[in-house]
Amino acid sequence: MVRDAPAHTHDVVIVGGGHNGLVAAAYLARAGHSVVVLERLDHVGGAAVSERPWPGVDARLSRYSYLVSLLPQRIIDDLGLEIALKRRRYSSYTPDPTDPSRGILIDTADAAATAASFARVTGDTSEAERFAAFYERLAPVAERLFPTVTDPLPRAATARQLMGDMWTDLVERPLGEVLRSSFETDIARGIALTDGLIGTFANADDESLRQNRCFLYHVIGGGTGDWDVPVGGMGQVSGELERAARAAGAELRTRADVTSIAPDGAVEVACDGGRTELLRGRVVLSGVGPAVLDRLLGGSGPAADAPEGAQVKVNMLLRRLPRLRDMSVDPEAAFAGTFHINETMTQLDDAHRTAAGGSIPNPLPAEIYCHSLTDPSILGPELQASGAQTLTLFGLQVPHRLVAGQDRDAARSALLAAAQASLDSVLAEPIADVVFEAPDGMPCIEARTTADLEDSLGMTAGDIFHGPLSWPWASDDEPLDTPAQRWGVATAHDRILLCGSGARRGGAVSGIGGHNAAMAAGELLRG
Repeated sequence: MVRDAPAHTHDVVIVGGGHNGLVAAAYLARAGHSVVVLERLDHVGGAAVSERPWPGVDARLSRYSYLVSLLPQRIIDDLGLEIALKRRRYSSYTPDPTDPSRGILIDTADAAATAASFARVTGDTSEAERFAAFYERLAPVAERLFPTVTDPLPRAATARQLMGDMWTDLVERPLGEVLRSSFETDIARGIALTDGLIGTFANADDESLRQNRCFLYHVIGGGTGDWDVPVGGMGQVSGELERAARAAGAELRTRADVTSIAPDGAVEVACDGGRTELLRGRVVLSGVGPAVLDRLLGGSGPAADAPEGAQVKVNMLLRRLPRLRDMSVDPEAAFAGTFHINETMTQLDDAHRTAAGGSIPNPLPAEIYCHSLTDPSILGPELQASGAQTLTLFGLQVPHRLVAGQDRDAARSALLAAAQASLDSVLAEPIADVVFEAPDGMPCIEARTTADLEDSLGMTAGDIFHGPLSWPWASDDEPLDTPAQRWGVATAHDRILLCGSGARRGGAVSGIGGHNAAMAAGELLRG
């Protein structure tokens, strides 16, 4: 527990230097408040960083988070961030698991080619029209709902009005029902369902609707639902936020491990050399997950709805893109968008059933992104000239329970093998044959499990959302009396606010949690 601490040392103490903490720090320092950010690691940015995983290889990968959709333009403009985002022409490519020599390529610039692709795989000339119509129905939801995420929480009645007839489909019915009524084919249903399963362990018809909430966030980003590539990698995003926070006057401390927090704002910090420092903020913002915050406050342990991540991430550097079994599609087009592997609705639900039973799904549903096709700048000149490319594979339906308590290396190897086998099933050559080798002869491929995220980033059970996602609105009878309640950042303590992914409307690289915590803290400090 925190010992007697001095009178307020800062207006705001921010625990955790992830991208949300940096957003909050920049806003509050710009408003004239004294702000300190305390980060356990030797750098800020949290999961929004670029790193060189392989010694001697000039490739800067977005090692954890990799795409941007939910970062509001309001935050970019307010903080003067120099961030360039590139839109991908190809939305997705999905090989037919029953015959990988054919696949669906969704080309946003060529509706006729997209329709022909759907017809070739499904045998249904109308499925492409159904697919387009479904997302056309979602467009007004994104356009109307997304602007509210940087305002105080709307009431459910307001959100329902904004969403129109999609309220029933997305908020009152399991996503599986909606997709079965919208599409005729298993593969089209699966393409849509994946947006409800990123980092979320659920089946299509989960009665908790956790898959619906995940889906909603994925389709409203930026008011369009587009997921863009940050030029320079994710480290460019956190680097700009760090610059903005420092320029505003915020103090950023790294290697500052917070060991306890008191409800009155007292914060105990373990610093380099075994030194302990006591700080006290008029307001404390928590960029760590609610489960970690509870422990720092002296809580008794994990809650019944304790976080559980549900993904494995594999980073690769290739000598060149692999050949596809589908000879009609250029690999540069297939890998330029989201490359879906073994992700029909049936496969996704079967994988959930297998994982719930304690086994790694076979085949493992996965999707791939090639950052370097859209943004070659993350590779050094020699790698660019050689034709090298990065690949990021994101495996779904991999709950933390599959690796918890197991030997880390063995668990990592097993998931990597499952991911490679799934990818190989749709390629004309093994992925291992085109993996780049580092100067020491080691292949440039790494797997990051939920256990790795817990160890390296302090994310409880590797949950990238820091707990269950919430709807981006308040219920009609929910108390909204305090600034923290109105902005969706409240905890059990008036002067301690959530500012990370665990806040209402948190999750992904959005800065929304940081922005809203800063707004609530500003009101408290002025009061």
